[in-house]
Amino acid sequence: MLNGITALFPVWALAGTLLAYLYPGIFAALKPAIIPLLGLVMFGMGITLTGRSFLVVMRRPFTVLLGVALQFLLMPLAGWLLATVFQLPAQLAVGMILVGCSPGGTASNVICYLARGDVALSITLTAVSTLLAVLATPLLTLLYVGQTVPVPVLGMLLSILKIIILPVGCGVLLNHFLQRRLEPLQKLFPVISVIAIVLIIAIIVALNQAQLGQLGVGMICAVMLHNGVGLLGGYWVPFLLGRERRECRTLAIETGMQNSGLAVALAVKYFSASAALPGALFSIWHNLTGSLVAGRWSRQPSQVASVRGP
Repeated sequence: MLNGITALFPVWALAGTLLAYLYPGIFAALKPAIIPLLGLVMFGMGITLTGRSFLVVMRRPFTVLLGVALQFLLMPLAGWLLATVFQLPAQLAVGMILVGCSPGGTASNVICYLARGDVALSITLTAVSTLLAVLATPLLTLLYVGQTVPVPVLGMLLSILKIIILPVGCGVLLNHFLQRRLEPLQKLFPVISVIAIVLIIAIIVALNQAQLGQLGVGMICAVMLHNGVGLLGGYWVPFLLGRERRECRTLAIETGMQNSGLAVALAVKYFSASAALPGALFSIWHNLTGSLVAGRWSRQPSQVASVRGP
């Protein structure tokens, strides 16, 4: 029964999206629950990990470097190209580029966990890309937009510490000392994670419901394709370089799921409210596609690369 609930993750995500769009007041009121929900899921990840999981990641510097390169080379370029192809107005083009120039977001760690990816690698890449964002995001924004923006990296790192590092660390410690006793909880947490991420998606949709009516077809297509380029490029580039399937899946999720909240904040502060629209839509869309990806990959083996791809 628990596996059945998890397998229907995409269905729950779509249902949550529809309900939140129709009844935004119910879910918007739950905004303060987003961080506790993420923390709960991160703790659940932690009880499936050990300290050795992160040591193994540190022994694969090429994979980490490849993930960072995909994050800061592929996504900004794709944002700029799509904005150009769809001839988006200047402020919407800025918003697209800001999404591409942002580091990985915490939601990618949740999706990676549900997709049975390499969670330790996902967490490492989120932390590394956030650290590098203090230089990469302003420089890339200057390159593509012609204006630099300061990134509140200290605040972002503190958020990562509270939302990811501390809950995961507590879970790892418990797993180290109480491994056998935690087995029933380990089986239960994927379902808890599905419920949590569906609620988070619904809250995000509710908070942005008013803006969704202002979106044009061109911008919707551009944002969807931007996310698609990240997911596909993040998978196939590592695959063609001979990386194992589990790494490819993890890099796909990390590349395709951006810190769109940062993009929205930077857009509002340094450009305009309309420049925040691509980030708001991306925030909703990448969680939906992430849930679809997780639903599919969670039912497939991921240890060995295959010529059949994802």
